[in-house]
Amino acid sequence: MIIRIVRMTFEPGKTEVFLDIFNASENQIRMMSGCLHLELWKDIDQPNVFVTHSHWASVEALNTYRESEFFGKVWKETKALFIEKPVAFSVERMSD
Repeated sequence: MIIRIVRMTFEPGKTEVFLDIFNASENQIRMMSGCLHLELWKDIDQPNVFVTHSHWASVEALNTYRESEFFGKVWKETKALFIEKPVAFSVERMSD
């Protein structure tokens, strides 16, 4: 299993648009083959910063999702709202 973290900084005033996109797509993301978990976090000090936290069965499952037509559409809509380049990385859990 891998954990994927994506930190996104949106233009002020665009967070509601992002939340609409996320809310409309989160169930489809959860239903993607290999998606084990999905959460959305909001920075408590910067209200225009959000983080997605997801668990995937494998790197291959994540890459299949990232190469899907669905992801391409959602990511295109989302990245148009950024004020900074997103920070994304994958990790493995090493302890409980």
